[in-house]
Amino acid sequence: MTSVRRTLPLLLGLSFAALAADPLPSWHEGPSKQHIMEFVQAVTTEGSTDYVKPAERIAVFDNDGTLWTEQPAYFQVLFAFDEIKRLAPQHPQWKTTQPFQAVLENDHQALAQSGMDGLLKIIGATHTGISTETFIANAKAWLTQARHPKTGKPYTEMIYQPMLEMLDYLRSQQFKTYIVSGGDTAFMRAFAEVVYGVPPEQVIGSTFVTRFQISDGTPQLLRTAKLAHNDDGPGKPESIDAVIGRRPILAFGNSDGDLQMLQWTAAGAGKRFMGLVHHTDATREWAYDRHSQVGRLDKALDEARTKGWNVVDMAADWRRIYPFEPVVQKQVQ
Repeated sequence: MTSVRRTLPLLLGLSFAALAADPLPSWHEGPSKQHIMEFVQAVTTEGSTDYVKPAERIAVFDNDGTLWTEQPAYFQVLFAFDEIKRLAPQHPQWKTTQPFQAVLENDHQALAQSGMDGLLKIIGATHTGISTETFIANAKAWLTQARHPKTGKPYTEMIYQPMLEMLDYLRSQQFKTYIVSGGDTAFMRAFAEVVYGVPPEQVIGSTFVTRFQISDGTPQLLRTAKLAHNDDGPGKPESIDAVIGRRPILAFGNSDGDLQMLQWTAAGAGKRFMGLVHHTDATREWAYDRHSQVGRLDKALDEARTKGWNVVDMAADWRRIYPFEPVVQKQVQ
């Protein structure tokens, strides 16, 4: 026992020293990692011409496909499908009513035929007509029980270890990190603080109109079926301005839905960092970009290459993708 007590502080000291020496251990040495660290060092070094005061060190990140996996479908959509199945006994008419029947029968063709209109009906039935507290509780319950269809892991483990390291690195340098996503704000708040270290007030997403009411003597906010804000595309810089009130100096996304957020960040004065996660690893994750129905990366990829933004090649730049993967040690030449 005595030897363990003596050894443990040494091991912890070594691990902390290693982290201090390399805050991004899951990134391969190369341009992507170098650009991130050079940018952070430039804007945090007092006396540097690129120095940015801590209050102005705002970093924004998309969620789906940027901080966690978005295949084979957006996780919030998979949550909605499972909620339809859970709630079906309370709605017997769903057995013969589309698009609910398609979900209950796992009829992917009929579901596809229902299109966006069908998806909106599914979202409405599972996301609205209840209080914000109830919705978040439902999301937390699902995240605890549900498993990813490919890996069998909880969805909250399908997160990108390199991006977790980047979030931690930025916060250690007095950046304030925000999530700015097309996903439902309340859905992301159900896990963002525990999983990413991003508190609820720094999570920005799409929202429904809420209405204050008192039910059985208890004040609550009812989520109505009316969409208040679609936080995708041009909606992202609009919500950043409305909620944060400062233009970010760093923005990371992965799809065309993030293009305007990157453009808005790039248009500011001083040193800027714009990044895209490019899904190029069909073995460890998925490979997709211009023709994908989920997380399409086309126009943003072209603009990134034209303007010299940072495009992270997942296959080439990341030593590991998920926290549950083993660390691949770099071979000594």
